[in-house]
Amino acid sequence: MKVLGIETSCDETGVAIFDTAAGLLGHCVHTQIALHAAYGGVVPELASRDHIRRLPLLVRQTLDAAGCELSQLDAIAYTAGPGLAGALLVGASFAESLGLALGAPVLPIHHLEGHLLSPLLAADPPAFPFVALLVSGGHTQLMGVTGVGEYALLGESVDDAAGEAFDKTAKLLGLGYPGGPQLAALAECGQTGRFRLPRPMLRSGDLDFSFSGLKTAVLNVVSAPTWRAEDVADLAADFQAAVVEVLCAKALRALEQTGLSRLVVAGGVGANRHLRERLDASTRRKGWRVYYPEPELCTDNGAMIAFAGALRAAAGQCGGETPAVRVFPRWPLAELHSPVRA
Repeated sequence: MKVLGIETSCDETGVAIFDTAAGLLGHCVHTQIALHAAYGGVVPELASRDHIRRLPLLVRQTLDAAGCELSQLDAIAYTAGPGLAGALLVGASFAESLGLALGAPVLPIHHLEGHLLSPLLAADPPAFPFVALLVSGGHTQLMGVTGVGEYALLGESVDDAAGEAFDKTAKLLGLGYPGGPQLAALAECGQTGRFRLPRPMLRSGDLDFSFSGLKTAVLNVVSAPTWRAEDVADLAADFQAAVVEVLCAKALRALEQTGLSRLVVAGGVGANRHLRERLDASTRRKGWRVYYPEPELCTDNGAMIAFAGALRAAAGQCGGETPAVRVFPRWPLAELHSPVRA
């Protein structure tokens, strides 16, 4: 079964083809970083218009790279949410129209399910069940995962997501867009221990997160009369260390509480080197293991959507009999069902 995956939830246009027998045949991603850089953040209308321009070209480019024709596609999967409504509508309308023309089933896919399942595309994938740490610009959640579509929310951020805190803190430090990766790069040049920053909810006793107070603590530092611009790398390093410590502590606590020994880390922040090193070292001491997606699949991409669609299609989930453009800008992951019950 060959599945075309389309991702247009925010500021990346992603297209991929996954074959259930041969694996990932090809995938292409176009990022809109240059488009939004002048505004310091994503402009939804510009994002939607760029998806319209790029999507047909990326589909043709991906088909050529995969050596595949449109007529050979068995199903089409697209990101139906959560995300920017206008951006989601571009992918949804394209997918539904293509499915109608080809007579192929069309599957709406949850963006976070795509991220959560992306480590299964690796050469050494995890087996179910496992705990998933979803950590990105829009979400920070811990999920208990027993199978495709079988997700239980264990904890989540009560305010800013970790990636959002990275981006907002980067702006406080005068860094450009996208702020998160620039802050992480700057932190590599700094020394930790210079600034005493809080570890929000570290000892809350639950698995929830909070990062807005940490961002405020950074604001207080840079607003103080004693602040020196030459200390910015050290402050970035201390901020990153605080976020990593909280993420690791909560993830390990989730493994302890569930009795599971496998942790999956997905989402853009999951590519952070310090986070990976600390998780690897901490779980190794406990005899547990961490699984990550390939680095190129940490950010938004069509491969994870095609893969999630292939898993659901193989389990028997079919698209709606009547074409309908369905998007869900707000869509809790825990509301999903397994493909058997979908």
